[in-house]
Amino acid sequence: MKDMNKYVLIIDDEPRNIFALVAVLKARKYPCLTAASASEGLEILRSRKDIGIVLMDMMMPEMDGYEAVAHIRKEQTIANTPVIAVTAQAMVGDREKCIDAGVDAYIAKPIDVDVLVSLLKQYYKN
Repeated sequence: MKDMNKYVLIIDDEPRNIFALVAVLKARKYPCLTAASASEGLEILRSRKDIGIVLMDMMMPEMDGYEAVAHIRKEQTIANTPVIAVTAQAMVGDREKCIDAGVDAYIAKPIDVDVLVSLLKQYYKN
């Protein structure tokens, strides 16, 4: 596997989800950073140049993933950062709503690790 010099930023308000994603990604040599809220995630994204992709929980209190993605896409310095929506709802139309919000890809919880790794291979900017 090639050297990974950019981070996967996991933005999720649920510590168990963060723990599980970090464990899966670190086992595959992806370096990870985490944020427990969308606003914290935006601050990390704005202050660092070493984020290769964002895994964004779409359902969070205060600022949800849809609003956070809108902020990302409006800011020139971070607008091109790939974002994968991670959602527990998986309702009819959810995928389209996420894509319309500006995400690059979508994955439903519980996460299929093989699908996640495939998406990372496609979108991760190293």
